[in-house]
Amino acid sequence: MAGPPAFSYGGQAVLEGVMIRGRTHYALAVRRQDGSIARHQERLNTLYTGSIRRVPLARGVLILVETLLLGVKALHRSTALALQDQQSGREEEIPPWALGATLAVSLALGVAVFFLLPLLLVRVMDPFITSDLVSNVVEGLLRLGILTGYVWGIGFLPDIKRVFAYHGAEHMAVHTYEAGLPLTVANVRIFPTPHPRCGTAFLLAVVLVSIVVFALLGRPSIEWRVLSRVLLLPVIAGISYEVIRFSGSHQKGWVGRLLARPGLLLQRLTTRAPDDGQIEVAICAMEGAMAADADRPYAPPFPPRAPRADRRVAAAAGQPPVDPSQWSEPPQPPQDHP
Repeated sequence: MAGPPAFSYGGQAVLEGVMIRGRTHYALAVRRQDGSIARHQERLNTLYTGSIRRVPLARGVLILVETLLLGVKALHRSTALALQDQQSGREEEIPPWALGATLAVSLALGVAVFFLLPLLLVRVMDPFITSDLVSNVVEGLLRLGILTGYVWGIGFLPDIKRVFAYHGAEHMAVHTYEAGLPLTVANVRIFPTPHPRCGTAFLLAVVLVSIVVFALLGRPSIEWRVLSRVLLLPVIAGISYEVIRFSGSHQKGWVGRLLARPGLLLQRLTTRAPDDGQIEVAICAMEGAMAADADRPYAPPFPPRAPRADRRVAAAAGQPPVDPSQWSEPPQPPQDHP
């Protein structure tokens, strides 16, 4: 591939898999309990691929909403695919009301923990802080500490460790595509797990941009401060996305590298070195998204691996793990789920 890629692919890690968002489709690849790779691809809503996506600031808000909705949907479907019986091929669709309710609860918790909690904490300190600027900086540092502590803490959970490894595999596959190399396990292994356009970097940018935006407001009444933390979130998200977009597309210049550096450092907590099986899943997701965008068929090139009888995944869905000793015949290659 000569020159930079025509489209910036991105995605996220899900339960035992990777989701890649393409130009017109998203593709999901998940490692089943029997060791095979299940796939799903779906056309994106035209709202997320239309002209608004080219409008600065507004596109950041749109992409935030799309990321949240698509993320919840991909997480639900990855769980279903990971536990799906190959012979039945049945999948349960997530109802729109359940998707909306999950998104609303997630947003409410996120705003409460990462925006309102730091404000309430600094409110206790305000009698001892004479400067409006210092008050807002302290609030921002508390927000940064809560974010970093949360990411660090969940990284000790076994399931999250595997998600973080898939997160690293996703980034490495994107790096390989952007370098113009064939998507093979050996090529993907060359690249690091952090990526400048990561969602982790976006969250950090939101925290840092919020310090500047809220500092411009001074210290109004507590009611106005609470309201501003909610109402200005779309503005902060829009600015933060432009910062991440700029840094990601200007990695050859010192300004782009400088802007990306904090996010790359934070990704040391949110990514892990993947094994070859996890890299294979990331490759399937990337190649599946590219094939769907080009309107051509795609079949995963990797044979099934030895099964992982993951009791945590099975227990989460109230199902027993796969017992390989009960197989009557070897597993068959997975079918596509268009």
